[in-house]
Amino acid sequence: MSTTDFYAQPGEATEGTVYTAMGGDWADIAAEQAERSDEILVINMGPQHPSTHGVLRLILECDGETVLSIRPGIGFLHTGIEKNLEYRTWVQGTTFVTRMDYVAPIFNEVAYCLGVERLLGIEEDIPERANVIRVLMMELNRIASHLVCIGTGGMEIGALTVMTIGFREREMILDFFEAVTGLRMNHAYIRPGGVAGDLPETGIAQLRELIAWLHKHLPEYAAFCNENPIFKMRMIGIGHQDLAACMALGVTGPVLRSTGYDWDLRKQQPYCGYETYDFESIAWSPEDGWESSDSYARFRIRLDEMWESLKIVEQCADRLEASRGEPVMVDDPKIAWPAQLAVGPDGQGNSHEHIKHIMGESMEALIHHFKIVTEGFRVPPGQAYVPIESPKGEIACHVVSDGGTRPFRVHMRDPGFNHLQSVPIQCEGGMISDVVVAVGSLDPVMGGVDR
Repeated sequence: MSTTDFYAQPGEATEGTVYTAMGGDWADIAAEQAERSDEILVINMGPQHPSTHGVLRLILECDGETVLSIRPGIGFLHTGIEKNLEYRTWVQGTTFVTRMDYVAPIFNEVAYCLGVERLLGIEEDIPERANVIRVLMMELNRIASHLVCIGTGGMEIGALTVMTIGFREREMILDFFEAVTGLRMNHAYIRPGGVAGDLPETGIAQLRELIAWLHKHLPEYAAFCNENPIFKMRMIGIGHQDLAACMALGVTGPVLRSTGYDWDLRKQQPYCGYETYDFESIAWSPEDGWESSDSYARFRIRLDEMWESLKIVEQCADRLEASRGEPVMVDDPKIAWPAQLAVGPDGQGNSHEHIKHIMGESMEALIHHFKIVTEGFRVPPGQAYVPIESPKGEIACHVVSDGGTRPFRVHMRDPGFNHLQSVPIQCEGGMISDVVVAVGSLDPVMGGVDR
């Protein structure tokens, strides 16, 4: 046994007693620790740990099983996305932002594109069908994101069936995303001015099948969990955070609404036409029959929100059936790609005749298409900040333009970054076993936290 800290930097002062086990001397360490009567343990939970959400490091000081202090350590998934955006065109930016919160990528794209459209001054010119498709994709993505939160959260406390069925429904949603965008995740489908392409010919039929599937299977989550005594015992009273703490730390979304404060940007500051849809904002009320501000309340909020999202999806399906053939991109050749390239239901591109017309009949059109794809369009100087309601809370994009074809600065306000600040409030004084429950109820995604 050695009391020298071999891992300390030169000149670094050690705090407390450092034990370095050299093999076969655990009894000596235990005996010396017992003489000191010091029961405080410093534990690193993560950054690679099977029960933390992504590469999150939690530094815990514990007295036995009780958490005395806890500090989140972030930055292990930093990708430099915001800096990379300064070296790409405005349209190429969607391919980067979609990789931030990779569980809810559509919301990253929408927040970014709404900011670009505000700088371009084309917010009122977005085709109605494009807005309906945006709302459809966001609400399906909201359901998929909540399924991941509920499923992985259930797995971490032993309710493995909740995870298996959660990912079953999510697969159905990702199949629809793949049919529409060509990708299951990281779609880059929402573009400044509209969306990359219309639904495929089979899109509405597949959407109707998905709606029917969700109506059939979403009730299973309530049946499994709502009154399950073991589930409730692990969730109720865990991760408590009241309204004052939420307001002080900028906490939004289901965590804020679980305190009873009804703040949903789809209702309070509507965008993409949300004011025209019939749905309810879900917040805790005393009539609910369960306590507020804890992990169980957040679970119930997300469960009810999935049903409200499904109501919106059904309304979108009706509107899309009624607007077949309408444009999905703003009618401005200086912003929209003039070639109107698309992927057909067979997975192939445009017809030979369409490509022949683009490539062979107008040199000016070909040059224009080449320049707008490679160089991009110019955005007037200025800055815009646009917040929207993601499954985790308020996500916002602050875009700054210097008048060029690339962003001068892009910064995302990811809700998970703010929410991780509240981990000490929720966990200190509790048990080690409850840390993962509390963190899971916040639903952080480290791609969005670190960016």
